[in-house]
Amino acid sequence: MLLTAPLVLKAALALVKPLIGLLLRHGVTYPAFAAALKEVFLTCAQEELRAQGAVLTDSAVSLRSGVHRRDVRMLLRSDVASEPPAGKGASMQPIGLTTQVVARWLSEAVYADDQGEPKALARSTSAGGFDTLVASTSSDVRPRAVLDELLRLGIVEEIDGRVRLLTAGFAPREDFAEMAQLMQLNLHDHLAAATENLDGRNNFLEQAVFVDQLTKQSAQHLHAVSTKAWRQAFKIVMREAASRFEHDQQHASAEERHHRARFGAYFYSTPEPPHDAKPS
Repeated sequence: MLLTAPLVLKAALALVKPLIGLLLRHGVTYPAFAAALKEVFLTCAQEELRAQGAVLTDSAVSLRSGVHRRDVRMLLRSDVASEPPAGKGASMQPIGLTTQVVARWLSEAVYADDQGEPKALARSTSAGGFDTLVASTSSDVRPRAVLDELLRLGIVEEIDGRVRLLTAGFAPREDFAEMAQLMQLNLHDHLAAATENLDGRNNFLEQAVFVDQLTKQSAQHLHAVSTKAWRQAFKIVMREAASRFEHDQQHASAEERHHRARFGAYFYSTPEPPHDAKPS
C-alpha cells in the first residue's frame, strides 16, 4: 500500500459524509451504493491504465481496482461498459436554454438597473426586453415557452406584463432532477480540481475563507456578503466567458475547441458544539 493511501482514504471518508447522508435520506442503502460504486472503480481503473499506456486486461483492471476478476468480467461485458463514466458524461452536457437566459440576464448591462442588479423586464422585443433576451439567446424556442419554464421552476414571477428574477442565480428548487444535476456538475468539477491539485497534476484555483466562534447573526451577515461578492465575480467571469466563446468560434477550428471550464463559489455555515464540551 502506498504511504499516502491512509491519508487519502481518511480525507475521502470525511468529504463523502454529507453525500452518504443524502443517499440515506433518499432511500439509497449501503449495499446499493457499494454495488454501484464497484462500477465507478472499474471505470476509473480503466482510465488510469489507458493513461499509462497499459493493456486493458481483466487481470490488470482487477489488480488496479481491487474488484474481483469475476465481477470485472461480468461488469465490463455488460451494458455498463458502454455507458459514460460516472460524472463525466453528464458534466459534458451543454448548458440548458433557461440557464443561459438567466446567466445573460444576470451579467449583461442592458438587463441591469442603475445599481447593477437584474431589473424587471417588459414582455417586449425592444432592447432590454424579456422576449429580446430569449430571442438573442436562441431562435429555436418561443419566449413564452421559456417564460413558462422559468415560472414553473420558481425562478421568475410575471406581474403586469413584466418579468422579475426572484433569485441571484439559477437554482430551480421546484425541479429536483435539475437541482440534482447541478449538484453533480458543480461538485464533480470542484472535487476534480482539488484532486488534481493534491496529485500535483495541476494548479487550479481552489481556495476558501474560514472563520469560527461566530454568532448566528454574524454567520448570516457573512452569507449576505458572500452572495454579493459572488454576483460581482459572476458578472466579470461571465462576460469574459462569453467574449472568449465568441472569439474562439471565429478564430479557432472545431478541433481546437475541445476544452471546457467551470467557475464557482460556495458558502456554508453550521452550529458547532461548545469548545468546552467533552466528546461523548
